[in-house]
Amino acid sequence: MEKIKVITDSNSGMTEEEALNAGIKVLPMPFLIDEKTYYENITLTQKEFYEKLQADTDISTSQPTIPDVKKCWDEELENYDSIVYIPMSSGLSGSLSTAKMLADDYDGRVQVVDNQRISVTQFQSALDAVELANEGYSAKEIKDILEEVKFDSSIYIKLETLKYLKKGGRITPAAAAIGSALKLKPVLQIQGEKLDAFTIARTGKQAEIKMLKAMEHDIETRFGGMDNIENIHIEVAHTANEEAAEYFKQEIMEKFGVKDVLVSPLSLSIACHIGPGALAIACSVDIHESIRKHGLVPANVS
Repeated sequence: MEKIKVITDSNSGMTEEEALNAGIKVLPMPFLIDEKTYYENITLTQKEFYEKLQADTDISTSQPTIPDVKKCWDEELENYDSIVYIPMSSGLSGSLSTAKMLADDYDGRVQVVDNQRISVTQFQSALDAVELANEGYSAKEIKDILEEVKFDSSIYIKLETLKYLKKGGRITPAAAAIGSALKLKPVLQIQGEKLDAFTIARTGKQAEIKMLKAMEHDIETRFGGMDNIENIHIEVAHTANEEAAEYFKQEIMEKFGVKDVLVSPLSLSIACHIGPGALAIACSVDIHESIRKHGLVPANVS
């Protein structure tokens, strides 16, 4: 059986401990802060990042350097036959296209997955890849499966402030001023490649209700309905909002009747654009249910 190493990046929100327990390697994402390079969860903690963000420090995201990516791959290929590499969505970063270019030099030993996921759904994809590898799927088969089922996921994100969308040029200053004056809470969505507007709410609680209804609608219309809830992973993500995330988790467990909900920090790459205080609900279909749904049964796997 092919010996496969699964690698993702820190945009997944996966901690070192979680990665170690799952047998996954996490490549840290670099950030440029006041012209100095920091690495997520290595030389830049979540706490330090938000302190700098709220102090209006100049922060920009960057891709992992080519030498860093190649060093990571080369080290793992000393002990593994192949790599399944799952970077953040191609619609949110150019790091995936760079990785695909680099993989051309590895004679098929590195399979770069473009399944257009981020944060907790990217986290789940990495766990799915490990599970499939343990079941005997090849690296190429895992890549093909994850790309085929990429839209079997959904994310809704409530923002606490419009400040950072305005700062990043994603809304006009006038729109931000009106929204702030009316104390509106925007809700964004990720349904594949990009972060898009979904709706607005008068209060944070109203925004959460709208997110829960939207997720329920997705489950009913896209993911097999509530009768299929045991085959759906539901997740919560947040930006420096852990207490609210834990409370939201309990609400979700009661509403959807699930036994557990993964809670994880949102990627700092997204946090740059939406700021602290954000709260998200996400779901992804269990990988075996997705394989059945899409009719994906590789011939060499029983």
